[in-house]
Amino acid sequence: MDSSIVEKIVKEIEGYAPKGGHTNVGRITAVGDGVVAIDGLEKAVMSEVVEFEETAGKSLEDSMHGEGKLLGLILNLEEDSVRAVILGDTARVKEGMVVKSTGTVLSVPSGDELLGRVVNALGEPVDGKGPFKKPTMMPVERESYGVIDRKAVTTPLQTGIKAIDAMIPIGRGQRELIIGDRSTGKTTVAIDTIINQKYEPADKRPICVYVAIGQKESKTARIMQQLKDNDAFAYTVIVDAPASAPAALQYLAPFSGVAIGEYFMDRGQDVLVIYDDLSKQAVAYRQLSLLLRRPPGREAYPGDIFYLHSRLLERSARLSDAKGGGSLTALPIIETQEGDISGYIPTNVISITDGQIFLEGGLFNKGVRPAINVGDSVSRVGSAAQTKAMKSVAGTLKLELAQFRELEAFMQFASDLDKATADRIASGQRMVEVLKQKNGSPMPVEQQVIDLFAAVNKLFIEVPLAKVKQAEAQWIEFINAGYSEVLEDIKKTGAVSDDSKKELTRAMEAFRGAHGELFA
Repeated sequence: MDSSIVEKIVKEIEGYAPKGGHTNVGRITAVGDGVVAIDGLEKAVMSEVVEFEETAGKSLEDSMHGEGKLLGLILNLEEDSVRAVILGDTARVKEGMVVKSTGTVLSVPSGDELLGRVVNALGEPVDGKGPFKKPTMMPVERESYGVIDRKAVTTPLQTGIKAIDAMIPIGRGQRELIIGDRSTGKTTVAIDTIINQKYEPADKRPICVYVAIGQKESKTARIMQQLKDNDAFAYTVIVDAPASAPAALQYLAPFSGVAIGEYFMDRGQDVLVIYDDLSKQAVAYRQLSLLLRRPPGREAYPGDIFYLHSRLLERSARLSDAKGGGSLTALPIIETQEGDISGYIPTNVISITDGQIFLEGGLFNKGVRPAINVGDSVSRVGSAAQTKAMKSVAGTLKLELAQFRELEAFMQFASDLDKATADRIASGQRMVEVLKQKNGSPMPVEQQVIDLFAAVNKLFIEVPLAKVKQAEAQWIEFINAGYSEVLEDIKKTGAVSDDSKKELTRAMEAFRGAHGELFA
C-alpha cells in the first residue's frame, strides 16, 4: 500500500473528533392522575422541563409558542427516579415512553404583544388571535429582588374605590390581600382597580395582569368583556387556568402571571398583578403534592405551602432607581369559609402581605357595597401611599366609621339617645351611604376628594338618608359644571390648597341654595 495513503489515514484518525453529545434520557415507569415517575434521568434538576418522545424534534422555543409539544415539569427528585407533572394532555402520555431532558427551566413569553390577549398558564395564546411573533422568554421561577434593590413604597395605586383609597390606601409595589367569603365582591374590587387605571396618564399607567385560577370560563369571559367595554383591555393581560385545567396548570398560573409582569417591571414600568384566587392554587398544589407522595401536614396541605405563596408574593417590589424604578403590585384574593380569617391558608397569606381588605358577608347582605369591614381591614403601608389631598379629607374617616359601628351595635337596644350620640350615628349613617359604590364605576381621585370633603364637612347631614346618594351625585355634577378649576388644581398638585378649600366651602353654600329640595 502506498505510504502516502497510510499517512493520510493516520492523520484523519488522529484528527477525528466525534460529533454530537450525550443526551440525558429516561423512561416512564408509572403514570397516573397527571403525574409520571421516570427512571434514568440522572442529571435532572428541580423545576426542569422534560419532553415526551412523541413530540421529539421541535425546539423548546416552538413548544412555548403554542406548537403543540408535550412537556413535563420535574417537581420531585428521589433516590432512584424523578417525578414530574404533565403540562398538557395527560391522555397522550403512556407507560414506557421515552423522556428527554431539555436542560431548561420553564419559561413563559412576555412583551407588549401580550397586552390585550388571553393566555394559558404556559403563556400560549388561547384567544384565537394567533401566536406571538417575537416575545421575550421569562423564567417562571426566579429569585425575588433583595432589600438593597428595593425602595420605600410611596406612590399611590388608585383603585377608584372611595372606601379603599381613603382608608386602606394601596401603594405601587405593595401586596394587599383581598379576603372574604364567596360572592362578597372580591373580584369586583380587583376588576374596578384595573378599570380605574384608565384615568392615569398613559406614561404612568400600570400594566395589569389578571390571573384566573380555577374559575369558570364564563366568569373569565365576562370579565374580559367588562374590561373591553370600559376601554381597559388594551393594557391588560389575562392568564387563564380554568377549573377544567389540570392541577399542574392551576398551580403554575400565578407564577406565569408574575413572570409576565416582571418583564415590564424590569423595564422600569409599573405593574399590577391580581391572583384570583390563591385558595384554589393551594388546593391544586395539595393535589399535586399528594400525587407526588409528599408527606401531608395540617389539613393535608404539604409542609411547604407557606413557601409556595411567600416566594410568589415576595416577587412584588418597588425597585430602586439603580434597577430602573419599576414596581409590581400584587392583589392576591383568598376565599374564606363563614368569614373565618383565622384558617390555615388565610393566616399564611395575611402574614406574607402588607395588609388586607376584608369583605364581610353581613355588610354585603345589608346592601353596603363594597362590603369592606373597616375594623378588620388594614394597610401596613398606610398614608405613606396617599396623596396630600386624600390625606387632608380622609384623616379621621376610619376612626369615625369604627366608632359608628360600635354605636350601631348599641343603637338597637337603646330607646332614647343623647344628642351627641344621635348626631354621631346620623353622621356615620350618611358616611356609609357616601362610601357605597356601584360595580364597575371607579371614581377618579380628584372626584373622590371633592365627595369626601363634602361628607366630612357635614354637607349631607341634613339630607334624609334615602336621598344621600342622589345628593352626592348632584354635588359632583355641580362641582364639574361650575368649579372645574378646583378639580383641575387637585388633579395637578395632588393637594387641596387653602384657596381650593375656600372655593369648596363657598360651593357648599351655593349647592344648599340651589338644591333646597334635598335638605329636609
